[in-house]
Amino acid sequence: MVHVYNCHPFKSQQIVQASATQQIHPDDPYYECLFDKPEDETSFCSYDSQQQFELFEFFVAKVEQEPGLVCCGAAEPPQDQDDFLLIPRHQELLESKAKDCDILVTMEKTGLEDQAQYQFSYILFRSVCVLSFGRSIIHSLQLYPLFTSNSLEDPTCVFCFFSLPTAGYLYSLKGGVELLSAYQYPEKVLQAVMSDHLLHVITKNALQCFTVRCSAVAARMEDPYIDTTMKACPPSTLEVCALRIQLFIGLRSVCVYNQRVILLSAADTETQQEPERRGLVSYTVYYANVQSFLVFLLYKVEYSCRYVQTTPQSHSLRHLLSEAHLLLRACLLQTPEQKQSGEELEEALRQNSAQLGDCFSRASQKDCHLALPYYKMSGLTVAEVISRNRPPPEGPSSYGLGFLFYLKLHLLEETDIPSLQEEADEIIYIFSQSEPFLLVSVCASPCMINCSATRTLQILQRLEDTAGVSVPLTIIMAAMALRLGKLQDYTELMERHAEMQLVYGFIEEPRLLLHGGGGGAGGGGDQHSQVHPTSLARQLANTQPGLLVASMVALHENCKVQLEQADFVFKVCVLDRENTLLVDFWEAMLMASSQDAVIQELLFRVASVYIDRLTNSINGSGAPQYKSLKGADDLITSCSHYGALIQKNIFVFVFISSISSYLCLQSLLCGPSLSVGSIVPLLERLSEETLWGFSLHLLCATRRGSMKAALSSCWTGVLRTNIWFVLHLTTLWWQKLLPELCKRTRAAADNGILLGALKETLVVVAMETSPTEFLELIPDDGTASYFLPHLLTCSQRHLMA
Repeated sequence: MVHVYNCHPFKSQQIVQASATQQIHPDDPYYECLFDKPEDETSFCSYDSQQQFELFEFFVAKVEQEPGLVCCGAAEPPQDQDDFLLIPRHQELLESKAKDCDILVTMEKTGLEDQAQYQFSYILFRSVCVLSFGRSIIHSLQLYPLFTSNSLEDPTCVFCFFSLPTAGYLYSLKGGVELLSAYQYPEKVLQAVMSDHLLHVITKNALQCFTVRCSAVAARMEDPYIDTTMKACPPSTLEVCALRIQLFIGLRSVCVYNQRVILLSAADTETQQEPERRGLVSYTVYYANVQSFLVFLLYKVEYSCRYVQTTPQSHSLRHLLSEAHLLLRACLLQTPEQKQSGEELEEALRQNSAQLGDCFSRASQKDCHLALPYYKMSGLTVAEVISRNRPPPEGPSSYGLGFLFYLKLHLLEETDIPSLQEEADEIIYIFSQSEPFLLVSVCASPCMINCSATRTLQILQRLEDTAGVSVPLTIIMAAMALRLGKLQDYTELMERHAEMQLVYGFIEEPRLLLHGGGGGAGGGGDQHSQVHPTSLARQLANTQPGLLVASMVALHENCKVQLEQADFVFKVCVLDRENTLLVDFWEAMLMASSQDAVIQELLFRVASVYIDRLTNSINGSGAPQYKSLKGADDLITSCSHYGALIQKNIFVFVFISSISSYLCLQSLLCGPSLSVGSIVPLLERLSEETLWGFSLHLLCATRRGSMKAALSSCWTGVLRTNIWFVLHLTTLWWQKLLPELCKRTRAAADNGILLGALKETLVVVAMETSPTEFLELIPDDGTASYFLPHLLTCSQRHLMA
């Protein structure tokens, strides 16, 4: 389909008379006339002597090591047919399929070229069969490279155009072969020639111009990401349009260079009164300047105004504005020598993008999404876009799908620039009238922080009355009540649902808890400084810390927030020196996470915190003021990364102020997941002079497999302290420790420390082993009366179990 618009592309023309014998050779070295007429034509006989079928074939081939493309044309007549009419079919073969065209090409060497081997490949083959009266030929064949400001040596795009008397075809050859446009002429065309933004065709008595799609292809070659939510460009397959026809007499040929069109016309001057001048032809050369891009653009915009006034949503208005946009793209892609004023072009592009945004703002569901990128390219503020899309007072109070899509995407963006109260209130009103089910997401946007809480709460309450109760709606209503200082209403709203239901509500809308970081999407790569908690998150940190921890864990596990972002939220919400709530979050993450990398990072963090707390207890800092959400027993019971402890040795902890940290660290060392080697440098901060410090070093050495060094340290600790401490040891420890202790005690019978250590060891062994294992551990030469009470205790425990 070709759209016809009454836009004049020319601003001036000059007429130059020429005699019949004068040779026309313009001085411009780039002047080029195309008079392509194939010598061989194929005709097929039919029952009507005036009709003939003509088959035209052409193909494009490429030689890899030679610059440019090679255009070749050929035609093969079929065998003569006597009894029936043969009508050849249309055929189009692209890229690799073009080699099936049965046109053989042989490259011959002259001996002057280099020794390199050249590879020949087919690019495009096209055959066209036309039914005509009289003679019909392919009169125009053009290979057109397009250079832009970013590619002055290698063309950005390469196009191939060929034309029949009634139709023309434009192909793009670089970056994939594609048919861009098919031109249907209103009358028989003698010649056609293409430029960057227009196709000029001549008939016997007129010059007509059509638009081309070269700039759409070039723009996408220059910027592969042009079709996104931030920018857009009309498609290269956009229907072409025909501009106003300029009448001439006896046109014969046309050529174009830059903004100039040169026409050659000839009129027969044969008369009866002057027989001596019979057969002479009078030639005329017309020299026409094409309008500048900006003036031509203004013509199109002015012409489109009539559609704005009558049918603002007509397809013709959108088509005209798209044509103007492609014209601007062609200007911006020009080389520095061709480019006009850059500021004027940029301003024209912004205005055109705003007009296209207005068109697509009320478009159908198929095209409404294009309103967003065009409004983005226009540079309009949200308030300006809203003012352009307000329904007229006398019209229906409805909003276009494209406008609502633009607003939704704008509210999803994480920006530090909040809307003014009037603007925010109007946005809430728009969605309450058009898409009320999106009000929760709208109110949770950081752009809406200045909205009227009273008015918004009233709208949300009406929504609850009509649509029913939902968890996200309840939470956003509680947040509005909190903004108004109605703490009682806030508490009542939050107590409507169980804690896990509230967690699911935060998963559905993460921006109820935090703003920034690309909407809380995981993997966004944003820095934690771009994330900040909402007032609701701060309130939960003070009143319901367990709910905040559970919600942040759920957001992380659902890829709504990154670990570093969550850390920053807790550090901002609770400004305590110990970061106790943050440690609670890490411990909760250890229970929920299944990612090995995250688990190892968290284990190192919590072990570091436990060691810091123990170090501070030595320095007199005391225990933390905030009580952890889960104690050591809870962690050991509910988290597989914490190992079990021997309850017998709880008497040692009376000497430690941070008992919970000691238990947790010891449990981690006994657990299966912690990489002990990673915390060895941190354990060096704990002195072995204290019994609990010595026990941690001993357990760490055991986990690392240093059994001999651990035994040596054990005996050193026994001689240095007056209390024997036994850790949660393995069978290997019992087999090595108890015989060695018995041997040392027998050698120094008056050593009270060793005797006390032996008694404590026997107590623990009796609790941890079976009677059979206990008997195997007792030395053969030991005194039976000394070991018998412990064996009896072991047997009684075993029978009870």
